[in-house]
Amino acid sequence: MADAGGRLAGLVRQLYQVEGGPRVDFRRPAGEPALAAPDSVSWRVFKNPVALFVGGVAAVILELAEPRVRTGVWEHSSFRTDPLPRLKRTGLAAMVTVYGARSTAEAMIAGVRRRHDRVAGDTPAGAAYRANDAELLDWVQATASFGFLEAYHAYVGPLDAADRDRFYAEAAPAAVLYGSTGAPASVAQWEGRLAAMLPRLERHAIVFEFLDLMRGTAILPAPLRGLQGALIRAAVAITPPEVREIVGLDRVWNLGPVEGRLVRLAGAAADRWPVKGTPPVEACLRLGLPGDYLYR
Repeated sequence: MADAGGRLAGLVRQLYQVEGGPRVDFRRPAGEPALAAPDSVSWRVFKNPVALFVGGVAAVILELAEPRVRTGVWEHSSFRTDPLPRLKRTGLAAMVTVYGARSTAEAMIAGVRRRHDRVAGDTPAGAAYRANDAELLDWVQATASFGFLEAYHAYVGPLDAADRDRFYAEAAPAAVLYGSTGAPASVAQWEGRLAAMLPRLERHAIVFEFLDLMRGTAILPAPLRGLQGALIRAAVAITPPEVREIVGLDRVWNLGPVEGRLVRLAGAAADRWPVKGTPPVEACLRLGLPGDYLYR
């Protein structure tokens, strides 16, 4: 069992650790709180790798539908040429933002802000954009909260209305550090933000290029790779129907009933099994809590 647990820990760590990249010690400094509390909905949701994968893909679909965000992401990152390290860096950033000690998270976010200061330009249609523009940051923050929340709600465990609102509100401290001052703090505010953004969203081939990259890149560890296509279709399934229509995600991308059951089984299993050495477990230990605190 110990060997199996070690192998599982290694598989999960592969989802966010970049070879040669930074290693974050989530156990240090001992006792230092994170930006969100251990009893938060955020700590519950982000511990689940299925929700993170599915929610992350859904969020990117929404982001790429906005032309300024799309141009900034596609022209100023390695997403097209080397997507896996980029995805892992994003995964690590999410882990640090939620589970890292506050000082670690603040330092990392400040670094992201400095890098984004250099990202600016014009879309092919001539619209100016800056990565640190507050309006665009609000949309990126909104889509991330929506994606992770809806993925957990649909494929791991249903969340009641109060917890869904709490999840949006809990993102505020980190969102402000990233430069987002108008991110939604409730489901109703998300719905309002989506309605306001719909006229600006558009269909573009890059959305399909992204999904093809997600299908063709060996993102999951080998034992789980057969599930990758289902997870991508699960992400499309939680994308708001009006956005699916705008971007042209037709029935080809539908999640089949058998696939849906497999995704939910994987999500439920991941929610019950604390994996030694992973950020959620290490963060609990940093705060003097049992390693299985989030899995009870």
